[in-house]
Amino acid sequence: MTNLSVNINKIATLRNARGENKPDVEQMALDIESFGADGITVHPRPDERHIKRSDVYRLRPALRCEFNIEGYPSGDFIDLVLKTRPTQVTLVPDAPDALTSSAGWNTVANAEFLSAVVERFKEAGVRTSIFVDPDIEAIKGAAATGADRVELYTKPYADLYPTDPEKAIAPFEAAATAAKKLGLGVNAGHDLSLENLAFFSSRIPFLSEVSIGHALICDALYLGIEETVKRYKAALCKQ
Repeated sequence: MTNLSVNINKIATLRNARGENKPDVEQMALDIESFGADGITVHPRPDERHIKRSDVYRLRPALRCEFNIEGYPSGDFIDLVLKTRPTQVTLVPDAPDALTSSAGWNTVANAEFLSAVVERFKEAGVRTSIFVDPDIEAIKGAAATGADRVELYTKPYADLYPTDPEKAIAPFEAAATAAKKLGLGVNAGHDLSLENLAFFSSRIPFLSEVSIGHALICDALYLGIEETVKRYKAALCKQ
């Protein structure tokens, strides 16, 4: 069974727009958990334009489900992860001013840096995942760092899926199979939605986790958050 981790950044963006605590990010996370999500994902950025460091400190002891913190492993980010010790940390190569994640790591060129970061997190007992494109060499490089998992960057799949699902899924099947053979768990995320999720998960049956934020929160505006979580969970069950 593939876990659904809900990225709550967009909820925090809405809250920050008015400078008040509406919606309450912590309460929303707890509600999403109670509606069946297997995890909560946050991506705190240096400018705190959505999730704030204070949110991370409040969420960690409140949640019973898995807690995933993703971000670029700067000194401040590493310190935050080591202090809160989430279930999982996902390393992404975003620049500080990036609007959203747009590519995976070059794990070969950054091998020494990533290996050192992975070692620190693993010593702290935090499962470590590296954000990668569906590229075999990048996956081999991720395995060489000692990471536990990779997260496949799925925007290329989402972009091509409406016109050619088979062509869209092919590199991800190959990448996921390569990762599994190397002993890596396989996560996926970015632009997965109710339209394309069931097909993706059915073709990668050993997928450990999907992390979904933007599409899920958009759907919730029409369906309500409880119904939306249930529909995404149901899509993951369509094997």
